Amino acid sequence: MVRDGTMTASSRPVRVRIAPSPTGDPHVGTAYIALFNYVFAKQQGGKFILRIEDTDQSRARADSEQMIFDALRWVGLSWDEGPDVGGPFGPYRQSERKAIYAEHAQLLIERGKAYRCFCTGERLAEVRAAKIAAKDSFLGYDRHCRAVERAESDARAAAGEAHVVRLIVPDGQVVVRDRLRGEVTFDLAQIDDQVLLKSDGMPTYHLANVVDDHLMEITHVIRAEEWISSTPKHVLLYQAFGWDEPAWHHMPLLRNNDKSKISKRKNPVSINYYRDAGILPHALLNFLGLMGWSFGDDREKFTLAEMVDAFTWDRISLGGPVFALDKLTWLNEKYIHELSNEQLADALIAWRLRKDYLAQLVPLVRQRIKRLDDFVPATTYFFAGDLDYADVAAELAVPDVAPADVAKGLLGYVDRIEAREGWDHAGLEAEARAWCEALGWKAKHAFMLLRLVVTGRKASPPLFETMAVLGKELTRRRLRQAAELIGKRA
Repeated sequence: MVRDGTMTASSRPVRVRIAPSPTGDPHVGTAYIALFNYVFAKQQGGKFILRIEDTDQSRARADSEQMIFDALRWVGLSWDEGPDVGGPFGPYRQSERKAIYAEHAQLLIERGKAYRCFCTGERLAEVRAAKIAAKDSFLGYDRHCRAVERAESDARAAAGEAHVVRLIVPDGQVVVRDRLRGEVTFDLAQIDDQVLLKSDGMPTYHLANVVDDHLMEITHVIRAEEWISSTPKHVLLYQAFGWDEPAWHHMPLLRNNDKSKISKRKNPVSINYYRDAGILPHALLNFLGLMGWSFGDDREKFTLAEMVDAFTWDRISLGGPVFALDKLTWLNEKYIHELSNEQLADALIAWRLRKDYLAQLVPLVRQRIKRLDDFVPATTYFFAGDLDYADVAAELAVPDVAPADVAKGLLGYVDRIEAREGWDHAGLEAEARAWCEALGWKAKHAFMLLRLVVTGRKASPPLFETMAVLGKELTRRRLRQAAELIGKRA
């Protein structure tokens, strides 16, 4: 039994999972959903699994996967099974399960629940364009290849003709029984014959997700509400395979102050930013626990163990929780003030005063200091989170470029460095020079703008070496904040 009185899925031991994609920096939304999966599993004496969804090999990055592991462990969460710890249901990377998905796609074809689609990209584009021209409300696939006889389909596939595998979506309706939202009914006329297996043999999210959850014996799927629209497709897949569904719990999305979905344009979304900005891991975890859930008795400060003990689903609020940085700072302050002097010293050393970090600063400033006491004022921006640009605000500009275009340009540089794998001074400089060329800006003006934005000073150690040591999170946060400040002049 779960704490709110409902039975677990099929009364089996509780098994839950998170399945992040290793395509960028570890997102606070991943930690948020991981927290509720972890808490529920531990309360029920169950298992918490980490699975890596890396079927999109064009975007998957090895460094991103490692950052996910490191960030979740930093915040205080661990998993019972996963790529790095093993377990009885592996492999736990989807890219290593390709044969499993192909086998299950073939099973659906044999059962008449799926079919091969041989349509080319050109034909699909033409069909879509025709639907748009006709103002058709449904822009999905026209099911052309459903009419291909099985024998012909087998022969064409055997001959090596490129194809995908699509799910046969029946007529009628499908009901998703969400434990937080009740029954949600979907009209199947508005659901496409989803691609399950791509032409390269890799699965889409839908097939891999359902097959993995079933084979890994996941009993409860606890994920963000943005996946509700995908759930009817998953229910149809469970029905096509003849499998029992897990219990569905779709958590409310984290929101910006304006109630829009949390995004990197308005809030830092990388867990690593909060680590680098001096937020204590248990304060961040406590804060995430307040997102959409109430401890009770108006209590806002609690430990992970206390949350496990007190957790009930009926205290979930479906209104979008606001990810308010001032509230996180307030909570972090409470935790800091409770630390002993020795604990606070240890926290500071672990944050930025550790020897390996200081050793990166020394080569940058050693020729700029005459006495040891020059070191601290020469490096203050390496130990700050957000900068105060009051003294240099008027100089945050590029000659003969409108403020709005300067702001847009800075955000363009952010996009460039985010798309680049790795973080080193040579790569940062190469992107900056390509960025200047694309914008038609002189490097000396653009680089001074970057220096002012990143350090708040006209003079500093070498710009790109400084950015490399400062780190990705603080660098891009300052670029975005400066762009916002400059944009307000437009």
